[in-house]
Amino acid sequence: MAQFEAFPDAGVGGRSLGVDERVTAFLRGVYGWMCIGLIVTALTASFIAGSPTVIRAIATNRLLFWALILAQLGIVIALSARVQQLAASTASLLFVAYSALTGVTIAFVLLAYTGESVAATFVVTAGMFGAMAAYGTMTRRSLAGFGQFLFMGLIGLVLASLVGLFWQNDGLQFIISFVGVIVFTGLAAYDAQRLKAMALAAPEGATGAYTIVGALALYLDFINLFLFLLRFMGNRRSRDW
Repeated sequence: MAQFEAFPDAGVGGRSLGVDERVTAFLRGVYGWMCIGLIVTALTASFIAGSPTVIRAIATNRLLFWALILAQLGIVIALSARVQQLAASTASLLFVAYSALTGVTIAFVLLAYTGESVAATFVVTAGMFGAMAAYGTMTRRSLAGFGQFLFMGLIGLVLASLVGLFWQNDGLQFIISFVGVIVFTGLAAYDAQRLKAMALAAPEGATGAYTIVGALALYLDFINLFLFLLRFMGNRRSRDW
């Protein structure tokens, strides 16, 4: 999950764009890029899932699979850590690459669950995410304290997931899924609110990379919420690759 610093908004009033206009333009760009990322992921996942040869090659090559995971992690770190140095075009390419790589790994999800349950879960995820993002954007209540609680929950979720890789227990998996839904539902509101601070922190005329990083944060919230909800709502199917 990409994390951002909160920046003060002092000194913005004297710039060419007003605060409200600047925030609105920034949010429009963030949500636009987030949608682009989801579309790229969906198209890539559909293409990979429809190619048994590619699926078999990835499934039988652990080195390739972990290379995909590490590449995704590296892109997230690069975008988050170098947001002030990256050109908008570079950040955009990295985000599209990350979305495509995520589509490759999510292709296995499309194969594991029925198409109807995947579609239904996507609709539910979109509704939950939209509602929480709208709340985070419109509320005047600070969610900073709530965010610290969610971040601790995220750390616990990562550790529990690592344990779950070696200890296959239905009870543990249920708890992980339940906590995952709560954490990423809350993060959708928290990250949506922090986008306002990002809009004011980004140098005017150089908001491109900040827009991409903001889109990445919301994209990760959406994807993870979808995957955890799918564990509850998804109907598994058997298929030979």
